[in-house]
Order: sequence, then C-alpha cells, then structure tokens
Amino acid sequence: MNQKEVLECLKKLAVDAGKIIMEVYGTDFEVDYKEDESPLTMADRRANDCIVKGLMEQFPDYAVLSEEMKDDKARRQKDYCFIVDPLDGTKEFVKRNGQFTVNIALVYKQNPVVGVIYVPVTGDLYFASAGEGAFKQDGATGRSRKLQVSDKQEHLIWVGSKSHSSEKEENLIQSHKGQIDEVIAAGSSLKGCLVAEQRADVYYRFGLTCEWDTAAMHCIAEQAGAVVRQMDHSRLLYNRENTLNEKGFYIVNRKENVW
Repeated sequence: MNQKEVLECLKKLAVDAGKIIMEVYGTDFEVDYKEDESPLTMADRRANDCIVKGLMEQFPDYAVLSEEMKDDKARRQKDYCFIVDPLDGTKEFVKRNGQFTVNIALVYKQNPVVGVIYVPVTGDLYFASAGEGAFKQDGATGRSRKLQVSDKQEHLIWVGSKSHSSEKEENLIQSHKGQIDEVIAAGSSLKGCLVAEQRADVYYRFGLTCEWDTAAMHCIAEQAGAVVRQMDHSRLLYNRENTLNEKGFYIVNRKENVW
C-alpha cells in the first residue's frame, strides 16, 4: 500500500473504533485501574481489539505498538511500526466530558509519517501524512479543510491538560504572561490538534507521556507547520526500546515561541 492508502485505512479503523467507544459511553460501564492507577474500561479493550485486528490483517509485515497490548520488542527490528492509543483520555471518558480521542500513527524509521485522530463525540477527524499536509474533516458537515498553524508571537493562546497540569507549566506561563492572552484546557491529543488548527498557539508538556499519546498528534501538528520537539530541543522519535517520553515536549506554532 502507498501512504495515501494507509491513511484511508487508518481513518476507517479510527472511526470504527470510535463507534465501539460510543456504544460503551452510553452504558453504565465499569472502570478498572492499571498498576500505575490509570483507568481502563471496556471501551479501551474493545477499541484496541478492533484497531489491532484491522492493522494485522491489512499490514501483516508491519509492527504494532499499542497501549492496550503486550509490548513485543521485536517491533524494533521493523522500519514500519503502527503506534496506537485506542482511547486517549480515558480519564475524560470516565468524566463523560467528551474530550477523548482515538489515536493511530504509522512511523517509518522512528519518524511519524501518517497520523489520524478521531473524536468520537463530535465526529471530527484530524489526519495527516508526510509531505501532504494536515487536515480536519468536520463531524457535522463532513467537509475537510487543510490545517495551518498561526504565525502569532503575541496575544498567544496557551493550551494545557485538563488532568495533568504542573508547577513547571504554571511557571512558564507566568514568565511569558506578556505574550499569553489566554490559557485554555483540553483533554487527550486534542491539545496538539488545537495548535494545528489555530485554536491555540503553544502547548508545553513537562509531565510523562508515552509514544502512543503523542505519535499521531505529532504528525498532524508537524504537517500543519508546528515545531514539535522534546524539552531539550531534540527530535521526538518513536518505536524506541523505552516507550516513555521522559523529557517532556512542546508543540508550538513557530520557532520564536520555543522558550
């Protein structure tokens, strides 16, 4: 398959997983907790089964790394690896605030080349592929538009996490309050999408995340023109031995807003 065909496949899998998630969302579902105390629901498991089965059928020679399946380190021998978070923002799902997503990315030699993020509650679909740009398909109208980050250096909108804010983030906001007009919060990978579509300008994340939290968002934001780097300004790579993003990262609209 070429990159365009891969993208279409990932879009379909994300939407199918989103439908499964919404079926659970409308029930009185139970919440389990993992060893790290993060929540896990039937929606996570069922969406994961849908996506992983589809990927393995369509791309048997590619590796798959998913939050909700045992990590097979043999993936590191493959140039192509899908990175999946079947339900990003489970905390938001449990709170029923609608701010959760399905994330699927394809990385090639550790760099994200295709990214899809689906928002089950609204039907909005964000997608991108390397060299082709980033797009948003509106859930209400079905229309797609190309995304491009803003070019602002002043009157910035800062987007942060609904569930994972930190003192370091607050200190950074305070030290640049002359440039920041507004601070907003969003759940899951929506934060990177907001930068991509000019609804926010800067997103800094000091806390720990994992590859599946960032890969699809990374591709979409970068293809929309954003600067995506780890906090030490090195490139954020994928299909690593250690899947934890330990350095933090930022997604900003332009290099002048790298602080």
